Order: sequence, then structure tokens, then C-alpha cells
Amino acid sequence: MKALQDLFSTDYGLMSVVVIGAIIVVSIGAYVVLKSKMNESAKSAGK
Repeated sequence: MKALQDLFSTDYGLMSVVVIGAIIVVSIGAYVVLKSKMNESAKSAGK
């Protein structure tokens, strides 16, 4: 319980939450972009 309290109430805990959130957002963005590029490549190779 102390760990969760530190995570959301201290400056280093909040920065950790921000960094974890940013990593998740960037990972999802990279997945979407790469998936669309792979689909475009597959369509052009199939012609």
C-alpha cells in the first residue's frame, strides 16, 4: 500500500507514471503505423 501511495503522491512516482504512459502510447502508435505500412506493402507486392 505504501508503494501505491508513493507512486501517486511523490514527484518521482508521478514522473514514473508519466513515463510508463508515454511508453504505452508510443508503442501503440508504432504498432498502428507499422501495421498499416505492412498492409500497404503486401497489397503492392500482390499486384
